[in-house]
Amino acid sequence: MLGASCPPVILLPGFPMRFAASFAIALLAIGSSLTLAQQPKKPPTRSYPQGEKMIAEYFANQVQQITDHCLTNLTTQADWEKRRPELRRQFLEMMGLWPLPARTDLKPVITGKVEGEGFTVEKVHFQSWPGLYVTANLYLPKDAATTGKKYPTILYVCGHGNVVIDGVSYGSKVHYQYHPAWFATHGYVAIVLDTLQLSEIPGLHHGTHHLNLWWWQTRGYTPAGIECWNAMRALDYLETRPEVDTKHIGVTGRSGGGATSWWILAADERPQAFVPVAGIADLEAHLCHGAVAPFQDGVISGHCDCMYPVNSYRWDFSMVAALAAPRALLLGNSDNDRIFPVDGYRRIAEKVRKVYALYGPAAEEKFQLLETKGPHVDTPELRIGINKWMNRWLKGDTTTPVQDDLPPKLTPQQLKVLDRTPEGAINATVHEYFIKPATQTLPTSDAVIKEWWPARRGELMKGLTEKVFAGWPQSPPPLAAKLASDVTKDGVRLRAIDFVSEAGIPLRLFVQTAAGADAPKQVILSVLDDAGWEKWCRDLGPQFAEALQHDGKLEQDAAMFAQNRAAMKTNGWAFAAIAPRGVGPTKWADAGTPTDIHIRRRFALIGQTLDGQRVWDIRRALAVLPTGDGLQTTPIRLQGTGESGILALYAGLFEPSVTGFDLWQPPTTHRDGPTFLNVARILDIPQAIALAGPRPVTLHVPADQDARTWDWPLRVQRANGQSGLSIKSVGE
Repeated sequence: MLGASCPPVILLPGFPMRFAASFAIALLAIGSSLTLAQQPKKPPTRSYPQGEKMIAEYFANQVQQITDHCLTNLTTQADWEKRRPELRRQFLEMMGLWPLPARTDLKPVITGKVEGEGFTVEKVHFQSWPGLYVTANLYLPKDAATTGKKYPTILYVCGHGNVVIDGVSYGSKVHYQYHPAWFATHGYVAIVLDTLQLSEIPGLHHGTHHLNLWWWQTRGYTPAGIECWNAMRALDYLETRPEVDTKHIGVTGRSGGGATSWWILAADERPQAFVPVAGIADLEAHLCHGAVAPFQDGVISGHCDCMYPVNSYRWDFSMVAALAAPRALLLGNSDNDRIFPVDGYRRIAEKVRKVYALYGPAAEEKFQLLETKGPHVDTPELRIGINKWMNRWLKGDTTTPVQDDLPPKLTPQQLKVLDRTPEGAINATVHEYFIKPATQTLPTSDAVIKEWWPARRGELMKGLTEKVFAGWPQSPPPLAAKLASDVTKDGVRLRAIDFVSEAGIPLRLFVQTAAGADAPKQVILSVLDDAGWEKWCRDLGPQFAEALQHDGKLEQDAAMFAQNRAAMKTNGWAFAAIAPRGVGPTKWADAGTPTDIHIRRRFALIGQTLDGQRVWDIRRALAVLPTGDGLQTTPIRLQGTGESGILALYAGLFEPSVTGFDLWQPPTTHRDGPTFLNVARILDIPQAIALAGPRPVTLHVPADQDARTWDWPLRVQRANGQSGLSIKSVGE
């Protein structure tokens, strides 16, 4: 949109990794001193067609389940109105905004004014949350200071269009200035907000996109919540301005700003007219849209985290749009937009029209789809459509001709709000503070702990069921367990049992015993990660490769094979193993590759995480074990290394058949993994270990680990007169 003589603009439709300046800002925000040229290069992505096909079908199945229940049970206006408050609360919760944060003092500051052609700009900043600075420009009609009038007002929320000159960020408001400038010259007040990341004080939008901050999901954090909250507080600020007609406020923005427009219409009842542009598509488009490279190019990979709520309640985006009804809503988009495909927004429009129809013919006029020719760019046709819509619904004006008569631009330097970052600003680290993990404080005495623990245990399990693992199947399919292979070699018998974990996820459970052994006295079920899978296969060797479905070269660890054989024969043990989805035979990508990252990101959009569903896989494997020959009443002990051990632990919390746990070098906090949706709002790993009691849990930990790490479960155990938790240094 800027001419050749203007300063360089970085236009980010949602995939800023491609742009050096924006990425440099992201690196700065997390304290990195590396340049792009110094970033380690990732190895080429290896193809795993079986796993990719499985997970693609899984997402298609999950999306179908969600869309089949989205806005399909509409009856009457009264029924919809009854449902709306709870739906709004759910939406706010998924944005990390429930309960709503305190509306603290905005501390607004006007740092200067500049005159444009037909308007005045006030350079403003306010604190939407203590230390969280929002930089903005407030555009006023030229005569606003003298007329005493109240004007219809526009809140313009920016997309990814930062302006950076000589390493200085001027924010996205500079790039999008033509929108508020037009409004101010045509009788509106308009405020334009910088985004969290592409601002004068850069924060982060890309926690899971490429910065590996998966712990955001454990807290239910999304920068979309910050963008929504900043917009809500901007409305609070506008209400303090004498020039603003608070009964006639509209919201618009494009791309990332289009998404924020959707968030604000669902979260706040005050605005009366909306034009989100190129900011929404349904789940099918985001998760199942055809891509040149599977899971790397499609829709979700083109978007940063600010484009998504944490979808705990498994909504399709039509539900967000429906919360605007019966207010005036124009959905704007272009017909060749790769990251907001036509089918994706048309399907939304079709469902939302039915909600508006509940309010009668007059309300139906208030929902329209504006579809123009072109790619993901801000065309004159879209701008004219926005301005006509606001004239109609904020001014009641349907006759004044609207042209794309944009006033001359102001320079970035003229529009800059701050000359330095304020002391105490937390923009770069707000993700650390905005959603706090649950406080886990034990009563001071053992007697009180003993009395307190049963009820607290029930609360924690309820929280896990309702807030963390709510994405587990409500009506799982039959296990369909089937013996797929039974091979005996060199005194070891290996059975492979195929089963269905959930629709679209076929897995294989492995059980090995000494050849000719009677029913085992105990089954030790190992939960495998990638390294564990390769070791399991090496320990067995090439003679079992077909049953293992191992497609690589196997060199047997003969010593370990002999050791395992002797242990099984002497102790009457069976060694079983489960490779959850994405590991071993169903692997779909190497860790850290774009395919791996964008598959993992997809899970949060269907109210799950990959790790959470792997816990479900383990539970289903535990249900399969009793179907094996001689295993019907055998005690089962779970074990795993690192994060896999914690997956095993959580599976065992829901399966009383598990008699004990061996956890090798487990992480001490979910911040380090595994990643479960919202889990940090409920508990952390020490509390989960306490929940496993009184069953025996052995922690094999590094010798130099802080002795206080496991005080929490040890105190619960002591207060209840138990002795099941033991801690051993690795090597004992």
